[in-house]
Amino acid sequence: MITGAHSVIYSKNPEADRTFLRDVLYLPNVDVGDGWLIFGLPPAEVAVHPSSKNDLHEFYLMSDDIEAFVAQLKKKRIACGPVRDMGWGLLSQLALPGGGKLGVYQPRHARPKPMSVKKTVKGAKRKSTARKTASRKPGRRQK
Repeated sequence: MITGAHSVIYSKNPEADRTFLRDVLYLPNVDVGDGWLIFGLPPAEVAVHPSSKNDLHEFYLMSDDIEAFVAQLKKKRIACGPVRDMGWGLLSQLALPGGGKLGVYQPRHARPKPMSVKKTVKGAKRKSTARKTASRKPGRRQK
């Protein structure tokens, strides 16, 4: 059963990028030992795009007001790329202290509802929402 998603940002300076996520973006976090922080994120979504290669993945944060987000970061002297209209959303990139870039966009596309995580009891039968379509002959019981 899927209970969440775990994204990884690879960095030449992970300590600086962790500090940025904690102190600039104010992401909630937990220290899992020796200063290794794992950050909480808001609800997420995943899309599959066509590509000539496998094993290519991208990670974006989403904002409900990209212009205000970029302006807020620029006040903190965080370098951001220009906001570009991509049709499906307004896209920018912010510079991470470790040297990488992180995409941030304001979506214009439809957004799915967040997946709900339900615990199941071992051995419990799941209710089927599918309708039975087997044909029955009159007078015969189905097993």
